[in-house]
Amino acid sequence: MKALVKNNDITHSYVTKVMVILPGLITAFIVAVISKIAAIWLPTLGAATIAILLGIVLGNTFLKNPVLQKGTKVAESLLLEFSVVLLGATVTFQTIAQIGLKGGIFVILQMGLTIVATYMLGKKMLFSDNMSLLMAGGNAVCGSSAVASIAPSIHAKEEEKGQIITLVNLLGTILMLLLPIIASIIYGTDILTKSALIGGTLQSVGQVVASASMVNSQVVELSMLFKIMRIMLLVVVVYLFGKFKQKKSVLTTIDETLPQKKKAALPWYIVGFVLFCILNSLVHLPEELSQTAHFFSGWFEITALAAIGLRLDFQKFFKEGKRFLIYGLSVGFIQVILAIGLIRLLSI
Repeated sequence: MKALVKNNDITHSYVTKVMVILPGLITAFIVAVISKIAAIWLPTLGAATIAILLGIVLGNTFLKNPVLQKGTKVAESLLLEFSVVLLGATVTFQTIAQIGLKGGIFVILQMGLTIVATYMLGKKMLFSDNMSLLMAGGNAVCGSSAVASIAPSIHAKEEEKGQIITLVNLLGTILMLLLPIIASIIYGTDILTKSALIGGTLQSVGQVVASASMVNSQVVELSMLFKIMRIMLLVVVVYLFGKFKQKKSVLTTIDETLPQKKKAALPWYIVGFVLFCILNSLVHLPEELSQTAHFFSGWFEITALAAIGLRLDFQKFFKEGKRFLIYGLSVGFIQVILAIGLIRLLSI
């Protein structure tokens, strides 16, 4: 009898969680469907761009509702992660080789210089060590995920983490819309250089996908490779930031007794992408499987981008104040200039 009651409680708890997620998830999917239909008449923009822009408009007007938050959060994170994993089934080592050694050097230099410049600018503008480091890591690696991973290793406060995540998302959204235009003006039809600029600069995976989608599917594929190289260095960045903070801080007995949170491992979806990529390179996957993976990856991507738009609250950005906005925009300007300079220097 007790086992039956326990099973009923578990079932009820599971159903409750699903019901809480469904409104936001369904809303994001409906926005994705509308975007797909709209893209038929607006092929230049594309479904991905329409999804995130429509999401931003609706999320800040008619669909600004707390009920949608949990579902859109699941759509934003989990669906996009599945999309990245499935993308691995359409990529091979031959595709990765297109980036080459110069591409790898570009990513390392771009990340390193972004971190140093962002940290130094943050200190000049009188931001704390923690906020400057979180801003540096968030912009250099992978946005909110990097900020969340770095925060425990430098003992950042929740308030500091929240403020920087807001700022990084704002900057990423602005660059997401501007970079395809900048890339087209500077690089014309050169796919690799456009991909390096977008994949080597933008903060989150979703922003890379959305921005690259404004160009074409080839740029999406190559931009993601540049982005994935950055994400794979997340563990290194978390470790180095932790060591840097230890050297700068005088550890008190209180700090020593604080429970230490586990450092971030490589995100599961990057491991999944790499495994699928290896499998696709060593064993020729059936065309039907590759097409199916591409189909689901596309729908997951569009739905996730719609959710990102729905979750973007402009009021939060403006609450942070002028100094935050100046810091964010300055970092974005530095990142773009660095990327353009390195692409030219390395002749990518």
